[in-house]
Amino acid sequence: MVVAVVLVAVAAVSVAQSTAEFRQVRGQRMIAVAENMASTPIVRDRFADPFAGRILAPEVDRAVALSGATLAEILGPDGTVRASSEPSRIGTHTDLGPSRADEGRAWFGDDDIAGTHSLVGQVPILSSAGNVLAVASVSEGYPSVWALLSGAGERLLIYLGLGAVLGLAASWLLSRQIKRHTRGLEVAEIASLADHREALLHSIREGVIAVNNDGDITLLNDSAVELLGVSADVVGRPVDTVGLDPAVVAFLTSGEGERSEDTVVATRTRVLALSRRAATSQGHRIGTVTTMRDSTELAALQGQLSSHKSVTDTLRAQTHEFANQLHTISGLVQLGEYDAVRDLVGALTRRRAEISDAVTQRISDPAVAALLIAKTTLAAESGVRMELDPSSHLAVLDPALATDVITLLGNLIDNAVDVSDSRVTVGIDDRDGLEISVLDTGPGVPEDLREAIFTRGVTSKPDVPGGRGIGLALVRLVTAQHGGTVEVQDGPGGGARFVVRLQPRVGSNA
Repeated sequence: MVVAVVLVAVAAVSVAQSTAEFRQVRGQRMIAVAENMASTPIVRDRFADPFAGRILAPEVDRAVALSGATLAEILGPDGTVRASSEPSRIGTHTDLGPSRADEGRAWFGDDDIAGTHSLVGQVPILSSAGNVLAVASVSEGYPSVWALLSGAGERLLIYLGLGAVLGLAASWLLSRQIKRHTRGLEVAEIASLADHREALLHSIREGVIAVNNDGDITLLNDSAVELLGVSADVVGRPVDTVGLDPAVVAFLTSGEGERSEDTVVATRTRVLALSRRAATSQGHRIGTVTTMRDSTELAALQGQLSSHKSVTDTLRAQTHEFANQLHTISGLVQLGEYDAVRDLVGALTRRRAEISDAVTQRISDPAVAALLIAKTTLAAESGVRMELDPSSHLAVLDPALATDVITLLGNLIDNAVDVSDSRVTVGIDDRDGLEISVLDTGPGVPEDLREAIFTRGVTSKPDVPGGRGIGLALVRLVTAQHGGTVEVQDGPGGGARFVVRLQPRVGSNA
């Protein structure tokens, strides 16, 4: 194909050169013949004779014979043919067109003569006063392309041979270049390899997304489409313009994640374990490839495990407290201080009753109430006082919703106790939807981190005890499943206030 193109190009150049040479050489020849014919005495004397066509016929025929022209004619200033080597044209009218002969100047150029594209040379016949009396015109039709190629002779053969050599060399170099880039594979092999690659890519269970150095998505398999909640036509578009969760966009465009451990990112609907690697080609970095797994169920299990661990810690703290109290009572009994025993038991009973009453008077759901009572004891073990907001109110909840509320409360309270130095205040209100708030006396959360704390810093590494770090991500995930919102505010006296709102309200009356 390349050789054919080169040969056609060489032939076209040869034809163009031959045409230009023909025009230059034969054009001057046409003017010379016309000048010779115009200078003939009989032509100058008899051009206006009524019988000029017969009288001047030998002269125009001689001009054709001497020059090899196609047509020789004597024209009037208005273009009327007075004598012609083609007698049938006598008396017809010829448009002088671009000719300058009617202005008294010799001219040669292209024109259509009797429907044939011809090279025309025209010379004026002037009077002694310099007026144009007639025009001597000699024309020759342009040769065909085949005639031009045949006339090129040896030169054309040299050009075509040179073109063939250049074409073969170009084809060989192009073939080597293509094979180097295609690893020596043929077209059919490349197509088969691409088909197998696509089939394998879209059949694997893990999501795969590739991003180039410019931040454009270059590859996306079916699992990634499902996990990320985007359409398959986003390939080729910038990663930050396709509607991905901001946490995923930040991960894909940052330098994080190019290591052996997974990085877990919580979106509003899923918890994804992401692993990113740099993609290179011939030693150059061309982008990154990120694989992802759905860890939503695993995150939920980690949250439940964390809740069970919290309950275990609470029971351990209560066991320790009860053991101390029993030892005290046993010692008083041995000393015979029965009045002191009575007073101690009464004080302990009142304290337990106060804690239980403060919760159960406002919280009718037994599971949530039990969690708050247990967390109060556990917080006290850490030196933090946990209080229930006096305006709190909660009716009995549907068991499924109660489980999720326990997950939300447990994680928020644990985080608050970890950072507080004195007090944690919990508020629950179900009178207009369901709102849960937890206020701590810690250092607070900077504004630039109030979104990131719900999505980043979570890990799936097995050596993290109890799955810590999953708490706030799980809070947002559970909230989103109920169509709610979670936000962080500044506490009125410092610290942070986490507010969860669930819509619509689900539950039953107390």
